[in-house]
Amino acid sequence: MSNSKHKAPKSTGFDTLALHAGQSPDPTTGARAVPIYQSASFVFPDSDFAAGLFNIERAGHVYSRLSNPTNAVLEERMAALEHGVGSIVTSSGQAAMHLGVATLMGAGDHIVSSRSLYGGTHNLLEYTLKRFGIETTFVDPRDLSAFRSAIQPNTKLVFGEILGNPGLEVLNVPELGAIAHDQGLPLMVDATFATPYLCKPIELGADLVMHSATKFLSGHGVVIGGVLVDGGTFDWEGSGKFPTLTEPYDGFHDLVFSEEFGPQAFITRARKEGIRDFGACMAPMTAFQILQGIETLPLRMDKHVSNTQAVVEYLADHPAVEGVGYPGMEVHPDYELGQSIMPKGCGAVFSFVIKGGREAGKTLIENLELFSHLANIGDAKSLIIHPASTTHHRMDAQALQAAGVAGGMVRVSVGLEDPSDLIADLKSGLRAVEKQVNS
Repeated sequence: MSNSKHKAPKSTGFDTLALHAGQSPDPTTGARAVPIYQSASFVFPDSDFAAGLFNIERAGHVYSRLSNPTNAVLEERMAALEHGVGSIVTSSGQAAMHLGVATLMGAGDHIVSSRSLYGGTHNLLEYTLKRFGIETTFVDPRDLSAFRSAIQPNTKLVFGEILGNPGLEVLNVPELGAIAHDQGLPLMVDATFATPYLCKPIELGADLVMHSATKFLSGHGVVIGGVLVDGGTFDWEGSGKFPTLTEPYDGFHDLVFSEEFGPQAFITRARKEGIRDFGACMAPMTAFQILQGIETLPLRMDKHVSNTQAVVEYLADHPAVEGVGYPGMEVHPDYELGQSIMPKGCGAVFSFVIKGGREAGKTLIENLELFSHLANIGDAKSLIIHPASTTHHRMDAQALQAAGVAGGMVRVSVGLEDPSDLIADLKSGLRAVEKQVNS
C-alpha cells in the first residue's frame, strides 16, 4: 500500500532538510528511501508532452544526461541546504567548476581567482582554459585590494575557495562579494571543505557555489561527484556583461534565459546547454549514495570538527612541528573571520609543516598506521598526503611558494575515529621523524 499523502515537511532546519528536502515516499510503492531510477531515458505520454519537454515548456525527464528523478532529489536537497534557487549534479567537482565557467564565458574572457586552490582547479584555470582563450589572474586570497586591482574590462568571474587548499586561508566572502558586485561580476566559491553545514556562502554574498561531492557530502570515499548551486541572487541583466544569459540563444529559437527564467536563468542555461553538450552527468546510483551521506552530514561534521580540534592542539605543541595551519586555532591569522563565517567550526582539513622538509614529511607518512596515505579528503576515515609531491606536483617552485605549499607541509583530513587513537598514531610517526632528524 502506498503512502502518497505523506509530503516532505516544510522546514528550514538543516538537520530536517538533510533528511527530507526534495523527496517524499514513493507514491506508487510507498518506498521511504529514494528510488534509484537506473534508466537512460523516459517514455513520453504523447507527442505534445514530448514537444513541451524539448522546448522547455514543461518539467519532466527526457534523458538521464539532462536530468534523472534520483538526481533531481539530490539537486533539490542541495539547493535547499545552500538556500539557492536550483542546482545541478555533475560527474565530478571538476565538472561542476568547468560547467560554471563555461556557462558564463568564452574565448577572450577573464577570471580573477584566489591562488590558494586545489591543484586540479589550478591546472584548469592556469593551463587548460588558457588554450580556449580564457585567462586567469591569481591573487593572494587575503588581499582584497589585489582582487579589486586584478579585475579587467573582460573579467567575467571572481572565484575562490572558502578554505584554501592546502593553506586553509579563509575567504572573506562578504567583502569579496561586495567587490565583485561593485564591478558587475558574480562571485563563485568552492565550499567543499566547509559543506553547507558549516558555511552558507550565498547568505554571505556569493552567487554561485560548487562542491566536490566526492568529499564530505558523500563522506565515505566511495563515489566521484560534483554539485553546482545557483543562488538566484545576481542581476545578470543589470550587469550587462553576460550575453549567454541576456541575449537571444540560437540553440533554443532565440530564447532569452534571463527573461524566461528570471532568478533561475543561470542554472537553467547550465543544464540546457552545458550538461546537454558537455555531458558530464552524474549516475543515478552515485546520487543515491551521496544522498545517504548527506542524511548524516550534520552528525559527521560535528564529530569531524571536534576530532580536528583535538589533533591540532596536540600537534601545535610538538617539537618536531614548525607550525599548524588551521583557522580554528586562535593563533591563525584568519581565526576571527573563520569564527564569523563558520561559527560551527572550520572543518576537518588542516596542514602542518614538519621540521626537516620533504624527507621528514615522507618519513612521517610512512610510519603511520591509522591514517591512510591517499589523494582525497572528507572520508569517515582519517587521511594524509604530502601536497608538494602529489596534489600540487604540477606547480613549479614559484607557484608552490605563492600558494603557501612548503616542502615539509603535510595535509590532513581528520576522520571519525577515536581522537586518542589518531593522536597516538601521529605520536608514533613523529617519533620516527625525530630519530631521522637527530641521527
